[in-house]
Amino acid sequence: YQPAPLSEKTLPDTFVVQISVLYKVPVIYSIVFGDEKGYFIIDSSTGIIRTRKNLKLEDFPVIFNVQATDSSDANISNNASVTVEVIDVNDFPPVFPSSLVEERLEENLPPTQIVQLKAQDNDTGRNGFLTYGILNGDRLKFRIDEATGILYSTASFDYEEEPREYQVVIYAEDNGIPEKKRGYCTVIVKIVD
Repeated sequence: YQPAPLSEKTLPDTFVVQISVLYKVPVIYSIVFGDEKGYFIIDSSTGIIRTRKNLKLEDFPVIFNVQATDSSDANISNNASVTVEVIDVNDFPPVFPSSLVEERLEENLPPTQIVQLKAQDNDTGRNGFLTYGILNGDRLKFRIDEATGILYSTASFDYEEEPREYQVVIYAEDNGIPEKKRGYCTVIVKIVD
């Protein structure tokens, strides 16, 4: 048996899976070994397995054996293996050290690196893997490296002829399950004469 993975936030008394046997007389179900930490409980007559307590991600997967025993003859039984996996929930959104960053950029420069933005995410694994993007701002004049968070200009600026200040809203997005989370940072780019 391999039921659907459980969330690390699964509450006690949550249905996991039902074990069933084809047999002519009633059987008694029991967990015989493999669940040393006592995460699961089985109903001896229905074979329904439920969680007994809160789950700790680091203890999983748990592989345990369930035994079905003939209710009138304890010498007749059969075992089945149950593998339960737990999914790390995306608990935290990415966070930038500062939600507002000001950078100066000289006019008439060729396309250049402006600033590297770095967000933190307290999740691990894919839930903490970040990509960066531009939420709004002049996409013809700026681009961001989605892996490194480096913001670049893509054109040169003219102090006399163009706006002297640009607002670019950057996001960091994790690769979380069940949903992705975002953090935001506004970069003010001031064009310098």
